[in-house]
Amino acid sequence: MDKKKILIVDDDEDLLMGLRVRLRAHNYVTVVAADSVSAISQAKNEAPDLILLDLGLPAGDGFIVMERLSNIDSLASVPIIVLSARDPQATKERALKAGAKAFFQKPADNDELLAAIRKALGEAG
Repeated sequence: MDKKKILIVDDDEDLLMGLRVRLRAHNYVTVVAADSVSAISQAKNEAPDLILLDLGLPAGDGFIVMERLSNIDSLASVPIIVLSARDPQATKERALKAGAKAFFQKPADNDELLAAIRKALGEAG
């Protein structure tokens, strides 16, 4: 079975590295991006199976990334899980309406996040 590739988009380097280590420990391949421009570029180049997306990014927020990806045929169906420090009252519904499969407030519970990743990828828990 091929390992699933996850693109992690976050400008918090510590969080990025922590997620990378955790996901690799669960046999996922990880690629990273720290801003919205590199997020779209990495998505095009790497064709990830799933994207973990922060909303507060340099060079445009996560909503812009979601909108742009939805307009690229080869990436429009890639599941996105939003991981954000923004107020969930104000952003969760908007993120889900924009196409996110799940929304997590930072810091996310690792087990819940992993379960959401597996569900979005169609893997058994």
